Amino acid sequence: MSVISLLLQIPIVLLALSMHEAAHGYIAWKMGDPTARNLGRITLNPIKHLDPIGALCMLLAGYGWAKPVPIYTRNFKDPKKGMALTALAGPVSNLMLAFIFMIVRVLFIIIFGALNIPLDEKGMLIYAVINTFLYMGVYLNVSLAVFNLIPIPPFDGSRIFLTFLPPKIYFGIMKYEKYILIATLVLLYLNILNYPIEFVTDLVIAAFDGLAHLILGLFV
Repeated sequence: MSVISLLLQIPIVLLALSMHEAAHGYIAWKMGDPTARNLGRITLNPIKHLDPIGALCMLLAGYGWAKPVPIYTRNFKDPKKGMALTALAGPVSNLMLAFIFMIVRVLFIIIFGALNIPLDEKGMLIYAVINTFLYMGVYLNVSLAVFNLIPIPPFDGSRIFLTFLPPKIYFGIMKYEKYILIATLVLLYLNILNYPIEFVTDLVIAAFDGLAHLILGLFV
């Protein structure tokens, strides 16, 4: 990974992780649990959400995590519904952010081509840096969303999937959350989970690219 590429990713990673956790906290608040709001976690300030190891993994592997927003399901009027919607909020916020980056990227490519900027060494460098930054905004946000939608603890996908199970089974599975996480990290290290995650990520990016061209084609 080049130094320039790494530097371009840092603000995107901080924004993606902060957006993810702030969305969890916001929906939890709206569903009846004010814990995150009271702790000042409904914010895009990365300092409030940063987990150094999770951010480093995000930079190096494209998969990572932030400091989890504390959520107390007993504050929800409907605990199962509240937990499912709160869990879903994080990945959805990243997908929305990814699509915004895609819209801006496609628009940039269209405008850059229309301006007929000379593609000398300086012009190519400017184009490459901006295009790379915008693509990373798409890729890292989609990757984070897909990664968190894995339907096993402790990922958001499990919070959504397990809410459809009887409470006894749900809490029985959650007791082993730490061990399941360790097993998942081992599978990622062995590249067993990487291919399906990357496959789904590429599909979503391709869909966003097509949709962005379709939308902008109506106006540009």
